[in-house]
Amino acid sequence: MMTMNRMAATNMSGAPSTNMPEMMPASMPNMVMVPRCTMKMEKCTGGMKITCMCDDPTACTMMQNLCTMMAGGMCSVACMMNGMMVCCCNLTMGACKVEMTKDGCCVTCTSGDKACCDMIQGCCDCMTACMKTGCTCCLMMGGTPVCCCMC
Repeated sequence: MMTMNRMAATNMSGAPSTNMPEMMPASMPNMVMVPRCTMKMEKCTGGMKITCMCDDPTACTMMQNLCTMMAGGMCSVACMMNGMMVCCCNLTMGACKVEMTKDGCCVTCTSGDKACCDMIQGCCDCMTACMKTGCTCCLMMGGTPVCCCMC
């Protein structure tokens, strides 16, 4: 059985969201199914590396397809606890490269600029700390969730 998480997509109209049921459309188009994975973040020369691994072959294939389709878009990681965003790191200060692995994908974000490298590695430290304390982390490319990790 494929393991997925439901993630709420952002409201593209810019209108504030409400919790009133009568305001929700019947088909709920703002929900998307995201593969659940194991995520590992580590510093590397010039930046950081994010490795996403799925045990389920179907979830792995879906994640790899999403990564292939969304590659080249802005890469970001959102960390949430109890449904509230704790941290969101937009990795705009470096070049992000996606490589497929046998059980998922590996995203490497690096920069030749020392200050940008320090920011990328600072994001790595922040997200690692969030994951250690139990946050749910979601890797996004171009604003689209690609995989989700519940640590």
